[in-house]
Amino acid sequence: MEDVVITVQQWVSTDVLIGLTIASIVGFVGSLIAIPWILIRLPSDYFDTRIPRYWMKDQHPVLRIIGLMIKNIIGVVFLLAGFLMLFLPGQGLLTMLVGISLMDFPNKRKLEARIVGQHTVFSAVNKMRQKFNQLPFTLKPHAEE
Repeated sequence: MEDVVITVQQWVSTDVLIGLTIASIVGFVGSLIAIPWILIRLPSDYFDTRIPRYWMKDQHPVLRIIGLMIKNIIGVVFLLAGFLMLFLPGQGLLTMLVGISLMDFPNKRKLEARIVGQHTVFSAVNKMRQKFNQLPFTLKPHAEE
């Protein structure tokens, strides 16, 4: 085990390892707060692909483009953080789901519905919503796909 520690310390300084540890703890605590906060504020039909969604559609085009750019950047950060949380402490899949939800790309809504449609994810987010007296999420029935 000491050989592994010595090898890691040759490539990465102790200060960087301490910084990564602190960042991991902050990310873990932040995800425990941010993910439920976001998921309970979404409308219950958010993941239903039959319901159209438009973000900032009534805003000035320049303001809408700037808003979309910021939203996509934040989405990428959440997606990357969620990916890291698959290996580090945190709610990786839920964080990735929030990141995907913030980003704009073709067939995004179908991907969101597939992720949320997994039994474990669907029951977890709906239990979370139930704790905060929110309606459960609804999905498009599989027979209509």
